[in-house]
Amino acid sequence: MSEQHDNAAMIENRTFDELKVGDSASITRTLSQKDIQLFALVSGDVNPAHMDKDYAEQDIFRRVIAHGMWGGSLISAVLGTELPGPGTIYLGQSLRFTRPVGIGDTITATVTVAEKRAEKNIIILDCLCTNQNGEKVITGQADVKAPTEKVSRPRVMLPDIRLADHGGYHRLIEAATGQAITTAVAHPCTAATLKAAIEAAQAGLIEPILIGPEARIHAAAEEAGLDISSFRLIPSLHSHDSAAKAVELVRCGNAQMLMKGSLHTDELMGAVVNRTTGLRTERRISHAYVMDVPGHPNPLIITDAAINIAPDLEAKADIIRNAIDLAHGIGIAQPKVAILSAVETVNPAMQSTLDAAALCKMADRGQISGGLLDGPLAFDNAISEAAAQEKGIISPVAGKAEILVVPDLEAGNMLAKQLTFLSGADAAGVVLGARVPIILTSRADSLRTRLASCAVAGLLARAATKAAPGLLQPNEAPTEAAASKASAE
Repeated sequence: MSEQHDNAAMIENRTFDELKVGDSASITRTLSQKDIQLFALVSGDVNPAHMDKDYAEQDIFRRVIAHGMWGGSLISAVLGTELPGPGTIYLGQSLRFTRPVGIGDTITATVTVAEKRAEKNIIILDCLCTNQNGEKVITGQADVKAPTEKVSRPRVMLPDIRLADHGGYHRLIEAATGQAITTAVAHPCTAATLKAAIEAAQAGLIEPILIGPEARIHAAAEEAGLDISSFRLIPSLHSHDSAAKAVELVRCGNAQMLMKGSLHTDELMGAVVNRTTGLRTERRISHAYVMDVPGHPNPLIITDAAINIAPDLEAKADIIRNAIDLAHGIGIAQPKVAILSAVETVNPAMQSTLDAAALCKMADRGQISGGLLDGPLAFDNAISEAAAQEKGIISPVAGKAEILVVPDLEAGNMLAKQLTFLSGADAAGVVLGARVPIILTSRADSLRTRLASCAVAGLLARAATKAAPGLLQPNEAPTEAAASKASAE
């Protein structure tokens, strides 16, 4: 049984007898960051001159193929797929690297038959790589044993490889670095939680004030091998006392952020929502994950997956307002907000679709501002333009959403964990709607995630100092409406 193949999808060699002196072939490729990362994974080469972005800023990063890492492989690709092609046996090469190559350079690799040796079907080829300016970057020769039989075969379909480089988080951390924000760290009494705070301080993201039993904090520092002598430490009796004192520091204006240590989340939040001594505002408190998903161009904000179990319409409106403020804080001027459901049409039997329609109308009437809202939208229609087009959905949000508003905590929790464990995403968590951002980290979080959580909160805190909508300043008292809402809840 024979199969018909598209000629463009076939690789056909040129035998020793077919080759003539002067025959040539070439391929052209543009070097990307992904190319370098893939080579590092395969070869184990993590030379800073190849990998470190700081070198790029100093214009030293352009040395990435000083050892033939990438350019040499282009020559091999020409020999194996173009000339002579399949069946070629690579015997040796001598290459000279005359000019550095960096990200964004377009390289053309050309091989030309220089000599034929009939005794063992040996072909000597001149090798040349030039950049987009026509400058020589590699010169040399390659010795191969050419095939003697004709071969024609389909091109191999390469796998789609995604690299979890978390560039979105790197950008957030870079944006927040350099202006450390005073942060009350409540009860950092384990090595992991204390280390999270100190690492954020060392990264220039926060200036921590450690609140907890002195003996336990010092024991945690010793276990983690940390020197905490330069950090302020406020003693407390126990975890509830740590939470109360941390919140009081914020109320007095002595800290601009709050960070969870080794106490339970409900202990910390109990102090935050206290109607007389807490940090409530007129907004409903909510949680947001800023998720860095490999393969997705920008971080996704998912809310609420940690605090509001079954939010009603009023709560969802505040959840959206909080998320929009967060988006503004991390540099998204007009975030696209997708209100998620299982379907993209209003169904009276599904409350989430009714809420979505009402929230969009509230935005139309100016009750929710600062972002573009659309819903109900199914998850695929929210993040995939192709899926939205397939369904005939025409919207500035569909397929381009930056904020995903889930129907309830269960849906949000499952979505966040699916992205984390199936897609390799990182999830930086922050609590919104209080007077200051509240950083929630987990013992299981990577260093990158912990730093990203601090970076996100720091950017939001900076926005608050510029009177971002809906965020109260540290010394501002909660409104009567906020106190009434806290009492009701």
